[in-house]
Amino acid sequence: MATVVRLARMGRKKRPFYRIVVTDSRKRRDSGWIESIGYYNPLTEPETIKFDKERLEYWKSVGAKLSDRVKRITGETLSK
Repeated sequence: MATVVRLARMGRKKRPFYRIVVTDSRKRRDSGWIESIGYYNPLTEPETIKFDKERLEYWKSVGAKLSDRVKRITGETLSK
């Protein structure tokens, strides 16, 4: 199974917030996920980002890919 760490949209119309989730890459954006490891709210000032670094590192170690947006908001350019 190819896993990916990406954002799942929550919230209501024009007021989104996102969960940072681990899911099968073949599933749709908001469909079932394996684990939720944090959240991201772009509407607060400053933006709210909270995630479990240990779980993110675990999923990367077992081969999960990070989406471009998740790489950007978690600052994962350090690892490579």
